[in-house]
Amino acid sequence: MSEPGEDGTPRGEPIRVLIVDDHELIRRSLALALAAEPDIDVVGEASDGQEAVELADRLMPDVALMDVRMPRQDGIEAAKGIKASVPSTRIIMLTVSDEEEDLFEAIKAGATGYLLKDVQINDVPAAVRGVYEGQSLINPAMAAKLISEFANMSRKEAERPPQLPVPRLTEREMEVLRLVAKGMNNREIAKQLFISENTVKNHVRNILDKLQLHSRMEAVVYAVRERMLEIT
Repeated sequence: MSEPGEDGTPRGEPIRVLIVDDHELIRRSLALALAAEPDIDVVGEASDGQEAVELADRLMPDVALMDVRMPRQDGIEAAKGIKASVPSTRIIMLTVSDEEEDLFEAIKAGATGYLLKDVQINDVPAAVRGVYEGQSLINPAMAAKLISEFANMSRKEAERPPQLPVPRLTEREMEVLRLVAKGMNNREIAKQLFISENTVKNHVRNILDKLQLHSRMEAVVYAVRERMLEIT
């Protein structure tokens, strides 16, 4: 029997993956690497963003591996479309460089993280499992850039009138969310707060449940937008 995911439900079925890239060679390489894994099932392939949204709506993938730059519809617009129709899908952006400004927009559009296209192909299955289980694929350098972006967003949102009341998080949940916003992973958060990694996972799951969101980055963006967090 498979190990449970971060949401606590047993993973009895393979992780359903949609691969999206306009280069057939890249699609095939990813598909071959993932097809060799017994707990991963490649359910579809798309060559552009528009096709990706249509396939995601029909196939309901758990994870989408998606190129940032594609014809007809790019990965950012496709990410928005997929999250609108299948909110539970975790999206990993494929990119040639972590310097691309588009990646900020991709994270805000609902992507869970990114993989550089020069990643070792053997590392891709672990990345898919990680995001499926609730982890974010964002390295420290990218996290620092996102924190800066969130700080700018926070300043802009301070001028916006308050919207509907936001769900109330506990003091501990807010501590965890602040550390997530700093780019820390579960192990680092556990060490910082002197609690176990499982306890951190439980807090993250509760935060996402209360905010009705599906990824850590979405929670940070939401918290900044609703002034639950101040990032400087």
